[in-house]
Amino acid sequence: MKRKIAAVLCIAVLGCTMLAGCGSEASEPAETAAEASEETASGDNTSEETEPETAASEEPEEAPLEDGVYTAEFNTDSSMFHVSEACDGKGTLTVENGQMTIHISLSSQNIVNLYPGLAEDAQKEGAVLLEPTLDSVTYSDGITEEVYGFDIPVPALDEEFDLALVGTKGTWYDHKVSVSNPEPAAAEQTGEQAE
Repeated sequence: MKRKIAAVLCIAVLGCTMLAGCGSEASEPAETAAEASEETASGDNTSEETEPETAASEEPEEAPLEDGVYTAEFNTDSSMFHVSEACDGKGTLTVENGQMTIHISLSSQNIVNLYPGLAEDAQKEGAVLLEPTLDSVTYSDGITEEVYGFDIPVPALDEEFDLALVGTKGTWYDHKVSVSNPEPAAAEQTGEQAE
């Protein structure tokens, strides 16, 4: 039964090749079409038409990071909502089982909750808000301050995503943020954690 199906498929491909060859003046295009058919059937696509698809499929492979701890830039669309200057605009990006989360320390305790999405959705019943942590930051002059920090889920690197916030006055605001330039965490940080 399998041989019959294979024979019918071979005849169909051969027939298509012959028909394509009859309509052209040179035999080269027919051979190229036959080779392309065989390559497509075998999964080896090297034709010019498939090059953009190949390039597009390579981009997502570069974006994911291996599980581990990284330092990454946290960019916002507001001068009022940013990472503490003691942290140089960076946070700690943790990748675990392909899921990314960045921990940021803010500049104060004025932002009391974050929501990964729009402010409108954050105010709906059942919305799960991001709760703050109490972080200690040390500035270049040696002064230490306690500020709020947050663990924020990161859907993708180098792409803006929605993040809503609410301050001490109870008003929600929409913001666009992004995470970029991840670098492996410094050896001294990982050494401190190991001790």
